[in-house]
Amino acid sequence: MSLKEYRPGTAFAGVIGRTFDQSSPAWPEPLRARQGAPNVLFVIIDDMGYAQLGCYGSPIETPNIDALAKGGLLYNNMHTTALCSPTRSCILTGRNHHSNAMACITEGATGYPGSNGNIPFENGFLSEMFLQQGYNTYAVGKWHLTPADQVSAAGPYDRWPLGRGFERFYGFLGGETNQYYPDLIYDNHAVEPEKSPEQGYHLTEDLVDKAISFIADSKQVAPNKPFFMYFCPGAMHAPHHVPKEWADRYKGKFDAGWESYREQAFKRQKELGVVPANAELSRHDPDVQKWDSLSADEKKLYARMMEVYAGFLTHTDHHIGRLIDFLKKLGEFDNTLIMVLSDNGASSEGGPQGMVNEALFFNNVKASLEENLAAIDKLGGPEVCNHYPWGWCWAGDTPFRRWKRETYRGGISDPFIVHWPKGIAVKGEIRTQYAHAVDMVPTVLEAAGIEAPTSIRGVTQSPIEGVSFAHTFNHAQAPAGHLTQYFEMFGHRSIYHDGWRAVCPWPGTSFVESGKFFGAPIDKDKLAELDATGWELYHVAEDFAENHNVAAQNRAKLIEMIAMWYVEAGKYKVMPIDSRGTLRFADERPKIAVDRMSYVFYPGTRGAPPNVTANILNRPHSITADVEIPDGRAEGVLLSQGGSDGGFSLYVQEGKLYYAYNYVGRELYYVESVEPVPAGRHQLRFEFEVTGKPDIANGKGASGKAQLYFDRRLVAESKIELTNPLTIGLLGSIVCGRDAGSPVTPKYKPPFPFTGTIHSVTVDVSGELIRDAEAEVRMILARQ
Repeated sequence: MSLKEYRPGTAFAGVIGRTFDQSSPAWPEPLRARQGAPNVLFVIIDDMGYAQLGCYGSPIETPNIDALAKGGLLYNNMHTTALCSPTRSCILTGRNHHSNAMACITEGATGYPGSNGNIPFENGFLSEMFLQQGYNTYAVGKWHLTPADQVSAAGPYDRWPLGRGFERFYGFLGGETNQYYPDLIYDNHAVEPEKSPEQGYHLTEDLVDKAISFIADSKQVAPNKPFFMYFCPGAMHAPHHVPKEWADRYKGKFDAGWESYREQAFKRQKELGVVPANAELSRHDPDVQKWDSLSADEKKLYARMMEVYAGFLTHTDHHIGRLIDFLKKLGEFDNTLIMVLSDNGASSEGGPQGMVNEALFFNNVKASLEENLAAIDKLGGPEVCNHYPWGWCWAGDTPFRRWKRETYRGGISDPFIVHWPKGIAVKGEIRTQYAHAVDMVPTVLEAAGIEAPTSIRGVTQSPIEGVSFAHTFNHAQAPAGHLTQYFEMFGHRSIYHDGWRAVCPWPGTSFVESGKFFGAPIDKDKLAELDATGWELYHVAEDFAENHNVAAQNRAKLIEMIAMWYVEAGKYKVMPIDSRGTLRFADERPKIAVDRMSYVFYPGTRGAPPNVTANILNRPHSITADVEIPDGRAEGVLLSQGGSDGGFSLYVQEGKLYYAYNYVGRELYYVESVEPVPAGRHQLRFEFEVTGKPDIANGKGASGKAQLYFDRRLVAESKIELTNPLTIGLLGSIVCGRDAGSPVTPKYKPPFPFTGTIHSVTVDVSGELIRDAEAEVRMILARQ
């Protein structure tokens, strides 16, 4: 090559004379990846249990993922943290979740170094490492790694995907989203889906379309440039949304119940070699009803809920297959290191009966069998936000006990597949070496021939805490490099060391046996009691599913393991132990802007997430829209928050002003003006006056009186008996000028944009309300 290049930061390699003819040019050398460097694709599936992929013994059809296992390696001893954000932080940094300040999901952050939700910049992301090596870097799908107070349009953006080494992003920033009406971000700005559910929109298909387009954009220009893609569909997290024809594939397949599923899956796991020949199936969970004890209606409902879940997984696998097929078409498949992992065990957030609206769980509202049965034909569709019951969660974690949020193996042992034909000579083999999500970064770096950087963008890097398992790729009998691993999630603790596991379950071995539910507090006295009497010991090298507690026979070993847990806890910033569940959401946290009593919104702007905007829950408040109404009338939404699963909307329709309040998708309250909205510029106002105290433990927010005003003149009033106590809807963003996402009320079709002029909409939470006694009397008399 005649072109002369020099490394940036070194001396100019050309010649500079007095004139051009006396000079010789040289160019800063572009950043190029090593010739033949592999592409890397992480596929992180949400809330999928150990026994829910076909290649792990499930009856659910997942042919594309199964093909990766058949053409690569299936690991049967991979572990996560038991929760999504913490695990994802491990996957991307190679450091433990408390080292990443990610003890919980970002919304549950607390003010301690191991739990504040701000992943330190000294814990570099794999994307940042690959950028230094000449890779393209893409994140598609779920993120959930930005502090909850930093996800608004006000930023800061340095902990968004583009701030942590990803060149492009398309997906959602939170922990979950509606598959039909997602809360989408494209790079650093909000966008709306290009189609509606009626036009066939589904998020998973959209995400794969974008993943393909990102890769194609680069490969058509620089075919030799490798990429790192972090692909994270919202599946299989609730809401379990999938078109009906996919769920109908499984009609009748789960009528025999969850015990039958477990027995068949366990049998298949042994046939496949996924579990050892001497493995034993764990006990029937005390919190799960026996299938034969259920009524015919319950069996019908729960079977359909699992049909929907199964269809959702097969649908997800189908679209992952489209991405794989595109890599084959490009000729990149053989040199793409693909790792497929679930971020935790199957989810128990549907409760014992399942639910048609997951917002019930986050608001402490109990699900209703009658309510669920009434919606059975809507399951999987855009009108509900459904989640299956505990029984299917327990079955999905076969052969282990328990589930997500707990550190028994059911919560932390997950499906893991590695596929890389160019780097792995063998096919279809099982690997039994112990591994953890923190090991993925060092493994990928070793496979790609890259050393972990000592500095990223001027920030000195902390040591990688994971251990590479690349040596196991072509050597089935290679020893595991990862010998010790602690676990802690909501006070549920455990530790692995060289074939042994000690577990201190909290609130106990089950909710029934402990008499306590998830989120029960641990104080210093309870912790001392637990350390003295609450730990169990399992020799998992011989007892794969943790069925035999041998603590009594191995007291010295147990004490050693407990002490080791505390050593690891000190090393990785685990303390203090905080067992609170949804109650964490109510903690006060820093905000980008200081708290204020008045929040002003403008049309056409991105919705403001609940963590950074007006909190109207359980307090008096007002909404005042400064609008202009043309002579020919206007209609549409002035301000909305939430969706069909809970929220509110202030809107104009057929000339009148309305306020709709949706209580967790269960009750709809309306306030309607007694007269049309007049033409011209006016202030249209809603007020909520608290009349009853909230009962948060039982899922009831403050009741109150709702009133509508035209220019401070009362034109409607009504009662709202039930409000959401803890959260508003799945998305919860306040949006001005439209209803973005699923509709708060079925009275209109979203987005129902306002056709007049909105100058601004102000939400006031000071408690200052209009008092118009004369108008109130007139309203009372008018209803007599």
